[in-house]
Amino acid sequence: SLVLKSQPSLLILGHSGVLDLFAWISMVAGNSCETMPLDFVFVIDSSRSIRPEDYEKVKTFIINLLQFLDVGHNATRVGLLQYGSVVQPEFSLNTYYSKAEVKEAVRNMSHLATGTMTGLAIQYTMEVALTEEQGARPLSLQIPRIAMIVTDGRPQDTVEEIAAQAKQAGIQIFAIGVGRVEMKTLKAIGSEPHSEHVHLVANFSQMETLISVFKSKLCSDMCKTLDHGCEHLCVSTTASYICKCYEGFLLAGDGKSCERCLDGVMDLVFVIDGSKSLGPANFELVKQFVNSIVDSLNISRTGTHVGLIQFSTKVRTEFTLSRHTTGQDIKRAVNQMQYMGRGSMTGSALRHMFQFSFSEKEGGRSNIPRVCVVFTDGRSQDDVSEWASKAKNSGVTIYALGVGKAIEQELREIASEPSEMHLYYAEDFKKMGEITQKLKSRICKDENMCRCENIILFQNQVTEQLKNLAQSNILLLLVAPFSP
Repeated sequence: SLVLKSQPSLLILGHSGVLDLFAWISMVAGNSCETMPLDFVFVIDSSRSIRPEDYEKVKTFIINLLQFLDVGHNATRVGLLQYGSVVQPEFSLNTYYSKAEVKEAVRNMSHLATGTMTGLAIQYTMEVALTEEQGARPLSLQIPRIAMIVTDGRPQDTVEEIAAQAKQAGIQIFAIGVGRVEMKTLKAIGSEPHSEHVHLVANFSQMETLISVFKSKLCSDMCKTLDHGCEHLCVSTTASYICKCYEGFLLAGDGKSCERCLDGVMDLVFVIDGSKSLGPANFELVKQFVNSIVDSLNISRTGTHVGLIQFSTKVRTEFTLSRHTTGQDIKRAVNQMQYMGRGSMTGSALRHMFQFSFSEKEGGRSNIPRVCVVFTDGRSQDDVSEWASKAKNSGVTIYALGVGKAIEQELREIASEPSEMHLYYAEDFKKMGEITQKLKSRICKDENMCRCENIILFQNQVTEQLKNLAQSNILLLLVAPFSP
């Protein structure tokens, strides 16, 4: 079942065959259903390929779709921008607070009739339209941010990278195409699972089911209507639900089951990329980062244990989980590491981590959360999916944080499901503090519900050190933490 989180969400609609549907929506929708408040931004393709009469139908569609929404200052806020070769904002989330005003503004829109810069529109939506400055409520209020993009064909710019950033920023993307929209493009834009977020529709009859599903998403209490499978608590959100756990427990990697919090005791293995593309200077910075994390942990025989492997063309164990029992010894061993400086066999490193690093022989303990922090600076020279899957299936929850030249597909293969909760990307380290803060909230969902103090200290330390590293040039950081 689909999980639409209480975070930014993006629905992308192809244009062509959708248009005759608009009047039908109004007929079946009826009046506003009872929905939780939303921050809802329409992003309208206004390219020259859309005929004037079809552009009017798009406006009619928006007006009819508003029948689902309870528009108001403390209810759903609606914004709209259209795009062609440039992005033209029409009104923001804090411009109008009545449905009548929104409808009138939509009727007054003028067709741009220029290019199709869909990637630019997604970027504007993420960086401007769905921000607090433009009227979006703070994320702490858990009000979903939804953007509905209407497009009629192939974008003239790239969408893969910016769509990935939008999803990693918490935006959930629904990519729905009609007619000539390429499925490859839709999948690049849409969130996973694609079966729930990506739809390609050829004609009106196929759209009928889609709209009825969309209405049910807005109007249903999903905890009551779906077999949610939450072990402890189910919390309904717009269109779906999220699972939460009782105090003293953490949500497991499957997003449904709960595991008891063990006061921050963990087996932590670092997997460090020593390839030549990283460079000696950046390798030293990674060592500093490792040691700063060690400083935040309670290292002892009965507390947290730390191991470390380095990889390039080959994999080398620097020290095992059972080797050191004090933080000072671990930091000394980290400082003594020698940079390998060759290839980048991330898959081999994941295999070694899975087969050996958490084994009893190397100091792995049973019933203790396993953490694996992986640093790498780009595309692996071997396959990562097989061993990442085996590690995740064995109980290791993997979070993937990519920066710069990160390969999204590899990050998805490494990260636990749902990837939107475990995969993060930034163009550079200037945004890593923000991303790490989100990682903290993922690992320990709510400090009021799970007070694992060492885990929170661990994440705070990660955030602080990433801010310090923002001035450096490390290209990619993948964090593969634990299933607490």
